[in-house]
Amino acid sequence: MTKTTELFPIAAVREQFPALSRTYHGKPAVYFDGPGGSQVVKSSMDAIYTYMANGGANLHGSFPSSRETEQVIAEAKEAVSALFGAKPQEVAFGANMTTLTFAIARALGRNWKEGDEIIVSELDHRANVDPWLTIAADRGMKVRWLPVDPDSLTLRLEELDSLLTPKTRLIAVGLASNAVGTINDIATISQKAHALGIPVAVDAVHAAPHFAIDRDALGADLLLCSAYKFFGPHVGIAVIRQALFEQIQPYKLKPAPAYIPDKLETGTQNHEGIAGIRPAIEFIASLGKGQELRERIRSGYEAIEAYENALAENIRDALSQNGAVTLYQASSEVPKTPTIAFRVSGWTPQAFCERMCEEYGVFIADGDFYATTLADKLGINESGGWIRAGLAPYNTQEEVERFIQGVRELTRG
Repeated sequence: MTKTTELFPIAAVREQFPALSRTYHGKPAVYFDGPGGSQVVKSSMDAIYTYMANGGANLHGSFPSSRETEQVIAEAKEAVSALFGAKPQEVAFGANMTTLTFAIARALGRNWKEGDEIIVSELDHRANVDPWLTIAADRGMKVRWLPVDPDSLTLRLEELDSLLTPKTRLIAVGLASNAVGTINDIATISQKAHALGIPVAVDAVHAAPHFAIDRDALGADLLLCSAYKFFGPHVGIAVIRQALFEQIQPYKLKPAPAYIPDKLETGTQNHEGIAGIRPAIEFIASLGKGQELRERIRSGYEAIEAYENALAENIRDALSQNGAVTLYQASSEVPKTPTIAFRVSGWTPQAFCERMCEEYGVFIADGDFYATTLADKLGINESGGWIRAGLAPYNTQEEVERFIQGVRELTRG
């Protein structure tokens, strides 16, 4: 145990997650499946229950429950704006990140035409690829790919200048790889794109649970994520720079609002889920210090990042010394989330995950995790993809040791 892990208030953190009391085959469950969706903090659950118990209502009513719903939404947008350094009116909610991206792509595509171009990334989750490919196919646009180096597991940013042209209408790239954890240099990408007046769509789904995100420092014009990845409910979040948001023409019902951000929020929203967003963000802030919410969030993330990375390094060190394990990760100088992708000789990923679950109570996942382009380039899709272990701030050193022990014992025989 390091000084970093000793200082982190892990006992107090774990007390806030009811799911951590679960046992499986007599062992405490170890949730190393955070990249697929984190466990939910109790304060978020309580807010969802309280909203529903007090009587939910739709908007614009002349009665208390309707006004309370509007207040819940407003408070959630204020919290999200603090999370990313944006304005509340730049925040919109939806079913999930994928659905929101399809809607935004369709809206932006109304102004695109045959011969226009877009750029997508080979490292990305398909949620920030296929919505753009779909609208490109509809409009007869050309798709250019920002390639990934299969050896370094980083994007070939040196090729970006040749990909950007006066015909480029958008570049879509992930902030962090949900498969191998690589954190991309979005600021450099945005700087080059903005020099040509090109907007940048950033998938922050995998990044949002792990480190502080400054929308303006990244230069993101569209920033998308999902609350269920950072300790909250299943609600998608879009943060759209105001100047761009006002230009977007989403498909909507005629009487629905035409102003931001409501014009993107088609139909009745998941009000009870939205009620759980602010408490999830406040949980992150509770780990930090400062006067303003934004300041506490940034400080809280510093504590989370240091703690998670210390645990992740323990796992990486142990796996790198195991001759039966192949790690898929960028080099040590490349920043990464605490997400570890690997394969084990003699095991299919699914069989290995099943044995870890049944014998050790460790929940890890297998597959391509919708990072299919990367999996194809690495030649592993046909044989089950990766095994992925991902950490969250409620995981412990003891859980890491149980995981390492399980891998060691299974690879012995």
